[in-house]
Amino acid sequence: MAQDAGILSSVDEGAFHALWRSFAMIIFSEIGDKTFLIAAILAMRHPRLIVFAGAFGSLVVMSILSAELGHILPTLIPRKWTQTCAAVLFLVFGLKMLQEGREMKGGNEKIQEEMKEAEEDIEGDEAAHDGTGVVGPDGEEVIPLEAMEAGRTNGHARRRSSVAGRSTIGRKVVESYAEAARNFFSYLLGPVFVQSFVLTFLGEWGDRSQISTIALAAADNVYVVALGTVIGHSCCTALAVIGGRYVSTKISVKHVTLAASGLFLVFGVVYLYEALLSIDPETADFHPVP
Repeated sequence: MAQDAGILSSVDEGAFHALWRSFAMIIFSEIGDKTFLIAAILAMRHPRLIVFAGAFGSLVVMSILSAELGHILPTLIPRKWTQTCAAVLFLVFGLKMLQEGREMKGGNEKIQEEMKEAEEDIEGDEAAHDGTGVVGPDGEEVIPLEAMEAGRTNGHARRRSSVAGRSTIGRKVVESYAEAARNFFSYLLGPVFVQSFVLTFLGEWGDRSQISTIALAAADNVYVVALGTVIGHSCCTALAVIGGRYVSTKISVKHVTLAASGLFLVFGVVYLYEALLSIDPETADFHPVP
């Protein structure tokens, strides 16, 4: 009976640690990120509740997909190796963010650059789907009409939000299906919801937080990790739509990046320690074959 209680206690403690790690990872990765700023800008132009629903819905889908990808890995390779891979990944991310943070200037210049890029993404998306822009000669960029009228086509072309491939035929086919799907869901859910959903999803795909979620789910309980990331995304998205513009003027990306690098380095050390503990010295063969 006491042994069962000890097992339950260790399971609860492990679940709490996984929940805290995933929540903290999202908080430090997403505040001030481009998707955070996209939600903040859209909330200033459209109803906040609809923007929140679209962005948060996109992040929930992304969290579930990422967690499931991480859940598949332990079925292919032993968990101790997934923990080792997660440790290496967090250590690499932590060192890279530490280097980036040390090279950044103080103040909010970096976040203002991110804000400008987010605004350009939103303008490009609107120009591509509401008929207020002209597709560039390469078919990849959209130039808003106001920019053309002002003679500012250079440097103001917006990259189209597309998942198309490299070939022209393949790109057109994918774009046609994507456009049809977007129009259908815009009719059902509203264009603001769909715009918030699509821009957030494309901005988050392949992002550091998505890769980190996959690593966390591979090393810990997939359901707890998914829950932690969803809670973290809900807090960040709510903060973005309520006061994202104000927050972006008060925080320093340099300090946030340095704090996130420290958190990722700690995660890397913890997962490396857990991976080493999972090695059974009774069954492991540490002697080379003669």
